[in-house]
Amino acid sequence: MNRITVLGSGAWGTALALSLASQNRHRVTLWSHQIHTARALSLERENRHYLPGIPFPDDLMVTADEQAAIADSDWIVSAIPSEFLRASLARFVPFFQPNQTLISATKGIESGTGLRMSSVIRDCLLSVGLDIPVGALSGPSFALEVAQGQPTAITVAFSRLDIAIRAQRELSSDTLRAYTSDDLIGVELGGALKNVIAIATGIATGLGLGYNSTAALITRGIAEITRLAVAAGGRRETLAGLSGIGDLILTCTGALSRNRSVGIELGKGKKLPEILAAMNGKVAEGVRTTQAAIDLAHKLHIDMPITQQMSCILSDNKDPKLAMRELMQRPARHEEDQF
Repeated sequence: MNRITVLGSGAWGTALALSLASQNRHRVTLWSHQIHTARALSLERENRHYLPGIPFPDDLMVTADEQAAIADSDWIVSAIPSEFLRASLARFVPFFQPNQTLISATKGIESGTGLRMSSVIRDCLLSVGLDIPVGALSGPSFALEVAQGQPTAITVAFSRLDIAIRAQRELSSDTLRAYTSDDLIGVELGGALKNVIAIATGIATGLGLGYNSTAALITRGIAEITRLAVAAGGRRETLAGLSGIGDLILTCTGALSRNRSVGIELGKGKKLPEILAAMNGKVAEGVRTTQAAIDLAHKLHIDMPITQQMSCILSDNKDPKLAMRELMQRPARHEEDQF
């Protein structure tokens, strides 16, 4: 029986821990960065803040102790928000072991460096001389539905396909179907960049625009996501799969999407600080990812008009109506140019 540790007790980390623990073939530990949170989760046997009403299996362990969390773990899944990933991992660095394998479940890009989450993890590991496998999982997967055991399909990616196949076996269950990929770049960038497009579709909804507008944003959104991912070394076909168009469709249309919800409120005229304050600690990764995506696009000389307009709205308080109008007024072009 393999031991798996999930880092991060937010909605996504908790959902993954619940999914893994429900299989009755893993010893699962959930790590929380706050002692009082870990204590509450252990006593209440549910995550009342993020996933109320979904009970923890009896054998799901919760701790705030870094060493205890990953001691003897075979697999470590990180669901720590991108903003806190590097600092949080610094607390684990002394305790990682060379026989462990890590999987990033965070969909984001690190601000300032432009690094994907698996690269941030590798940076932290290499700082202490550890060169161990790091992969990523992504795909259309709302945390609530995963926690409820609703059928969900994801992609797990490692640069080595044999490790991805091993991870697939560990993650898969009757309700969670994992597909494999060796395109780590494409899988991670698809998962990160779709959050930005989800903000755009939310804005369209908040402005009272119709389904035509949403469909246009999704379709042209996957075009610019694909351009950037391919320029960064990913494969075009990856973005046509679960971690690309699959996750994009879900996040751009689903009522559970935090990024879409942020966009809706922006479209209604609310200011970003007010919207984020009302989220009560919940994270919309697209807000931070937007500028990181623009920085990466500039570095790789890639045109990302939707992402650029989202950056102007989020960073410069640009009027969302003007942003949408300017997208429609861009110079005419052939649809397949630089797709």
